[in-house]
Amino acid sequence: MSNVDVNQLLHQMRQMAAAAGGGSRSARAAPEEGSGVAFERILGDSIRKVNELQQNATAMATAFEKGDPNVDLAEVMIELQKASVSFTAMVEVRNKLLTAYQDVMNMQV
Repeated sequence: MSNVDVNQLLHQMRQMAAAAGGGSRSARAAPEEGSGVAFERILGDSIRKVNELQQNATAMATAFEKGDPNVDLAEVMIELQKASVSFTAMVEVRNKLLTAYQDVMNMQV
């Protein structure tokens, strides 16, 4: 993976984090009732994007295997790596969310 791809991935992650943050500190200090909807939408969009990357990579790999002259091996490998990295990142996010949920459920009131 090149530095450009890493920088692009970091930029996208920062955009998602900023969107999840919801703006200024005062807005975060007093969350509104509908704040869960924004998180759900962002998480759903992220999952759809990972799925789209995986489908695109699979389609490119299939086209290359069939001998399509318009598909370059380097492009196929890059798309497969993008899909792999995005899936790994999504699994890590899921693991962190699950850990946070388990920590909250184990708290004594």
